[in-house]
Parts: sequence; structure tokens; C-alpha cells
Amino acid sequence: MEQVIGKAQKTRVRYGMLALVFINVVINYLDRSNLSVAASSLSKDLELSPVEMGYIFSAFGWTYAVLQIPGGLVADRFGPRILYAFCLITWSVATVCQGFARGFASLFALRLATGMFEAPSYPINNRIVTSWFPDNERAAATAMYVSGQFIGLASLTPVLVTIQAYAGWKGLFVITGLVGLVWGVIWYLSYRDPLDHLGVNQAELEYIEKGGGLFRGKKTGTTHTSVWSWENIKLVFKGRTLWGVYIAQFAVNATLWFFLTWFPTYLVKYRGLDFIKSGYLASIPFLAACAGVLLSGFLSDKLVRKGWSVSAARKTPIIVGLILSTSIVGANYSTETAAIIFFMALSFFGAGMALISWVFVSLLSPKHLIGLTGGVFNFMGNLASIIVPIVIGYLAKDGDFKPALVFIGALGLLGACSYIFLVGKIERRA
Repeated sequence: MEQVIGKAQKTRVRYGMLALVFINVVINYLDRSNLSVAASSLSKDLELSPVEMGYIFSAFGWTYAVLQIPGGLVADRFGPRILYAFCLITWSVATVCQGFARGFASLFALRLATGMFEAPSYPINNRIVTSWFPDNERAAATAMYVSGQFIGLASLTPVLVTIQAYAGWKGLFVITGLVGLVWGVIWYLSYRDPLDHLGVNQAELEYIEKGGGLFRGKKTGTTHTSVWSWENIKLVFKGRTLWGVYIAQFAVNATLWFFLTWFPTYLVKYRGLDFIKSGYLASIPFLAACAGVLLSGFLSDKLVRKGWSVSAARKTPIIVGLILSTSIVGANYSTETAAIIFFMALSFFGAGMALISWVFVSLLSPKHLIGLTGGVFNFMGNLASIIVPIVIGYLAKDGDFKPALVFIGALGLLGACSYIFLVGKIERRA
């Protein structure tokens, strides 16, 4: 039964705002992963080698990772409504233009532009969830919007493959970019902060605030100039706990970026699967990852409600997930397609479990630096988007993909060790 505060039953506007963020994430990852679907045909038409494709896959991450800290600062300074609309529209324009790329240089530059304009997106997501949700619902809310990347890719990968089959890789980029342009306008018309939304009542605001939601004192989207100081930047780089979370996020994203970049090519080129068939098989690990992140989020919140310490309730599902992600190595010892997809799905299920790690940004960051801390967290994690595709390109250049999968599995183990040995007591920084 819906909790009643005073005489008024609280509204549930926060779930509507979460749904909007969920769709943002679907489109966000649609425009990150469309290149992986296009890669086989695109590399032939533009005559790109595996090493060159490794650099093309990584180009998004160069600007995306480097701009995470500025993106976090921008998320603290400007409101999600305007900033997210700007980001959606600009990265979608860059996506459309990728359909007209004529070679390595132009495609590389456009992927750099896509990463640049997407950079503030996850700090904004975290800022929105921190504003709209109390502490005891935040892991589940984080899991819900993070699941958008997997639900969207699982359901849309076969669609993307079909679009390319009929419209070519150029048409694929144009169509996915146009979707983002339209949604950018819808977002601007639909989203409001808690204090600005006409549909939210005082009971819901009190419920959010008493539970630790941060929207009072300053409106989301405004900040003091002190946020931009070097002292604040140093603050979010200090301490073993934060560094443990940062290192582990790199490991989680290593698995994620394998699936966002090389996975379809692995199935088609290195495992000899039919292109259309590979599109349907590729959706299975994404569904598994979605199940992992949802299970982890709701389980973590349930453990908190049962009286587990915050440290144990938040860290346990993540550690288990990172250990499971190492199972990707099992594909090296499999010849049957079903077994290969099983190990891939199990690995991505584990990585999905670990992706509730965004909840630590809300738990550990200073209250006035949530966006900045989220930017640093995402910067450290998304160094994987630069390093992993390039390393895989070099490891697989001679036609053997086995070393690449060992590399991904080893990083998963590193992430688990980081949470076990580096991340200590969970408490907010001053």
C-alpha cells in the first residue's frame, strides 16, 4: 500500500522522470553501439584493418572519458532539462553525419564528436536520481536506468542488423541519429526538477527529502562557483575507497566495451556466424546483462532493508558479478555456438550485476560535488572505452581472438580484488 504522509497520499512522479532517463540511456547506447553492428560492412567498404577498427572503436572513448570531469562540473552547474536536450541533439547530429564518412579520418573525427557530446550524460543521470529518489530506492532506480542500455540493445540489435541489411551501414547511422534528434525535443518538453514539477505533491517531496534525496537548499542545476575549484577536484581524487571504486569501474567497463564494440565482429569474423543470425544471438548477452543489473539493484536495496550494513549490501552483488564476468574466458574452450553464447551471456550477466556501482557516487561524494564525483568516476571507468578496443585490435590482428578474451577476464578479476581489498567503509566524504 502506498505510504501516506500526513493526510495526502504521495504522488509517484519520480517514476515518470526515471522512465524519461531510461529512454535517454537507450538512445545513448544505441548511438554508441551502432558502429559495432556496422563494423563488418563498414570496414570492407572503407578498407580498414583490425588495428584501424580498434582505433575507430576507441575514438568515442577518447573525448567521452577525458570530458567526464568537465561533464560532471557542467552537470552540477546547469539543469538536466536544458543540458540533456543539448547533448541529445548534438550527439545525434554527429551520428547522422557518420553515415557520410568517407574514410578513417572523417569517421574517427565524428566518433570523437559523439563522445564529446555524450560526456555529461551519466553525471546528469546520477544527478537526477539523487534529486528524485531517497537512499533506500536509489540502487533500484540506478539499476532501472542502467538496464536501459541492455534492454535497448537486446531488443534493438536485431532491428539494427535488419536496417543495415536493407539500408546499408550509412542508412543505419542516419536513422539512429534521427531518432535521437526527435527524442531530444521530447525530453525538453517533458522533464522537470522536483521543485519545478507541477505534478509532484508535498508528500512526495517530503518522502524524497527525508530519505536522503538532495534537491533542497539549491535547485538541481544551480551551483556555487566554488564547485570549479582545484580543492574540490583534489577532494574527489583522495582516499583509498574512491580509488578502489574507480579501478573496479574500469574493470566493469572493460567487459561492457567489448560487447559494445568487438562482439558482433567476433561472432561474424572469428566464429564464422551468419551476419543476420549473429544479430539475434548478440541480443542474448544483453538480455543477460539486463537481468544482472536489475537483480543486483533490487537485491542490494532488499539487503539494506533487512538490516545489512550499507557496505555489505552494496558491495556483495558487485563482487559476485565481477567474478562471474571472468567466465568470458570459457568461450576460448568452446566450439559449439550455444556454448560460446552461454559463456558470453554469463560474463555479461556478471558485468551487469556490477553496474549498480553508480550508487557509490551518491553514497561517497560530498553533497555539493555529486556531479563532479560522478564525472571522475565515469572518467576512470571509461578509460576502458579507449584502452580496451585498441588492445583487442592488436591482440586479434593475427586472427586469434583468444588472448583478447583472456585480457577481458583478467580485468574482471582485478575489479573484484579492488572491491575486496581497497574499498573499505562506505561513508560520504566531507
